[in-house]
Amino acid sequence: MSEILSETARKTVLAPLFESGWKMTEGRDALEKTFVFKDFPEAFAFMTRAALWAEKWDHHPDWSNSYKRVSVQLATHDVGGISALDAKLARKMDSLVDSD
Repeated sequence: MSEILSETARKTVLAPLFESGWKMTEGRDALEKTFVFKDFPEAFAFMTRAALWAEKWDHHPDWSNSYKRVSVQLATHDVGGISALDAKLARKMDSLVDSD
């Protein structure tokens, strides 16, 4: 079972994510980032790749797509905030963009 990240863990685990553009969601214990792609097919391909990992890890993002933008929020609903799973999926999403 996941647990919410402690303040100490957040400093270590989340710092690299903040450097890559992730930020805290206002009014909610969640991470968020908007990815911008060249066009709709690239954005949709990213969502497809990310969805495969989310399903494999049984940890699904809150996200939306508008043309070439994909807005993502990550939080672990059953613990009511950010867990290690959110950091793991955020890192994976960043790597999926870097690998294009």
